[in-house]
Amino acid sequence: MFHVERLKKMKDNQAFLTVKDHSVSGETFQLIENKTYGFLETHPQPSKENLAKYYNTKDYISHTDSKRNVFEKAYHVVRNISLKRKLKLVNSFKSEDKILLDIGCGTGDFLKVAQSNGWNVSGIEPNPSARNIANAKTNNSVFDTPKLDTFKTNSFDVITLWHVLEHLPNLEAQIATLKSLLKENGTLIIAVPNFNSFDANHYKSFWAAYDVPRHLWHFSRSSIDKFFSKEDMKVVKTLPMKFDAYYVSLLSEKYKSGFMNPLKAFWIGLRSNLKARNTKEYSSIIYVLKNQ
Repeated sequence: MFHVERLKKMKDNQAFLTVKDHSVSGETFQLIENKTYGFLETHPQPSKENLAKYYNTKDYISHTDSKRNVFEKAYHVVRNISLKRKLKLVNSFKSEDKILLDIGCGTGDFLKVAQSNGWNVSGIEPNPSARNIANAKTNNSVFDTPKLDTFKTNSFDVITLWHVLEHLPNLEAQIATLKSLLKENGTLIIAVPNFNSFDANHYKSFWAAYDVPRHLWHFSRSSIDKFFSKEDMKVVKTLPMKFDAYYVSLLSEKYKSGFMNPLKAFWIGLRSNLKARNTKEYSSIIYVLKNQ
């Protein structure tokens, strides 16, 4: 069982890397390798009661619609482009009902776009401030986390988690719940950072996409295949998120040198994307999964 392997690994205390929480607490955490499934686990993981404090910052951009500076304005431009691509992806799955659930929907922009294109949408967002913004955009379609347990099984044609899976505690149980909520021919879409990317290897402990302790898990391409096959789901398609290499490199430069250094960040992001054309190890990857 996964939890037994996890406990054994904690006892072995074999750290893959030691990483600092650069954005909130300044605390350090270890990344422990799970060799069975090929992902990394943040250790120690905050308790459920303490986890919220690590999100308590105005700089956590997915929880706000602010455009205070050039960086945030650029983020929103890129996000609008990404929203169109996400919509195109979910629209590619034929469904008469078009029922969609977005886990960790933030301020609700993806839900709003999907809703305006004929999808019957629901969202889950634990952060109250972000949830209020999302509800204003989607006619109160967004709920707190406990709502997930009250949805009927086999309810959704598509479930999406855009950079959310890495935040979820009790990973095995969460995936089992998500699978139960999908219709038999439903589609699960997840997007997560890839710690085997060039930019991750370049920045090492300064790689912003580790984002400890908010990111509890850190995935590679092989770990997604292995872990979800254990849950009788298979990856049927992968897509790169090329903008992420530049965004993550900007933040990584800030953590490493104290300022964003956009020219160097662009160069590292570009190299990461160019190398990934052959290796397929992009900074972030979208995985499309189906039941086996």
